[in-house]
Amino acid sequence: MTSISLSELTAQIQETIRYSFNSSVWIRAEISDLRENPGGHCYLELIEKDTESDTLMAKVKATIWSSTYRMLKPYFESSTGQSLSSGLNVLIAVTVEFHEVYGFSLNVRDIDPTFTIGEMAVRRLQIIRQLEADGVADMNKQLDFPELPQRLAIISSLTAAGYGDFCDQLQQNNSGFVFYKKLFPAIMQGNQAEKSIISALEKIYENVDFFDAIVIIRGGGATTDLACFDSYDLALNCAQFPLPIIAGIGHQRDVSILDMVANKSVKTPTAAAEFLISKMQQKENDLINVVADIQNIVLRKIETEKRFIEQTKLKIKMILRNWVVSKSHLLEKQKRRLKSVIRLEMIKQNNLLLMLEKNIETHSPTFLLKHGYTITSVNGKRITSVKQLKKGDKIRTFVADGDFESEITEI
Repeated sequence: MTSISLSELTAQIQETIRYSFNSSVWIRAEISDLRENPGGHCYLELIEKDTESDTLMAKVKATIWSSTYRMLKPYFESSTGQSLSSGLNVLIAVTVEFHEVYGFSLNVRDIDPTFTIGEMAVRRLQIIRQLEADGVADMNKQLDFPELPQRLAIISSLTAAGYGDFCDQLQQNNSGFVFYKKLFPAIMQGNQAEKSIISALEKIYENVDFFDAIVIIRGGGATTDLACFDSYDLALNCAQFPLPIIAGIGHQRDVSILDMVANKSVKTPTAAAEFLISKMQQKENDLINVVADIQNIVLRKIETEKRFIEQTKLKIKMILRNWVVSKSHLLEKQKRRLKSVIRLEMIKQNNLLLMLEKNIETHSPTFLLKHGYTITSVNGKRITSVKQLKKGDKIRTFVADGDFESEITEI
């Protein structure tokens, strides 16, 4: 049996590979791991998965030497607006190498950013369509934004310049509006950003009744750091959140998926603060207009009431004048009537007096004596009955022209 040494075998493999792959080969693959070492070299793990079952079909190590990496990295990131990182599908030119000690590997020579841009666009479109199919794409947009958004839950890095700009803008607003802010710190870029932001959302949800809105902000920086905001899971959490979300993640490129599902999207943290201040200003203006309307209504009411009072005073004066005139006429009438009554009463009294005088006169002794009557008295008392007399009494009799005395001799 013929045998060869291991080194002979690896040498044959190396020669075969060198002969079969004597020039660069363009391959499509997904970066599953990417590490940079202090020397500037980049070490990759490339994989391929079945599109239907997601089963791993191939895996190989690759290297981008520092001399090449210094050119490929900025070229790729400036072209795609995306950092060269794990999870990306790439089209790369590689040379196939086999080392007798370190084994099989690929040496990356070039990269086509247009392929990744297309892949990113397809991925973004797939995520957007999935959100629409799930019926959640517009859920956060449909929430009514509060008229007075003062209680704010903020998701940001504590040390981010954008967070400081946001707070300064709110604090120094010219109208003196007060905002109550609570920071929920999160990692805002890199592989851990998506998980960190979702964790912050979960903490806010536990105290959702204490806030009016959520502000997700990130300061300026390379647009290559914004991949996490094109995440399906992050977009799903934001779209279904029960509070309106303002996205101000500090970019000038095309909008991210987070921008698409957020209730309000602005370019920068400062713009997010300006939006909140404008909402407060709008409500203040509305209140000023309401106060002005109330004042106008009150003034018009006062003027109406003044006119009513003046008209009422005139009516009262007219009524009083008519009443006085009427009462004056009535008083004159009563006076005339009273005078008439008094006059009639006086006539009646005079007539009665005359009758009394006449009656007194007709019943007076003088009148009786003139008409033939006499008055007889005994001992100074007028005699009205024979029983007052006895035989021998001396009586005096008065007649019209005098009197005389006589003695009773028989009764």
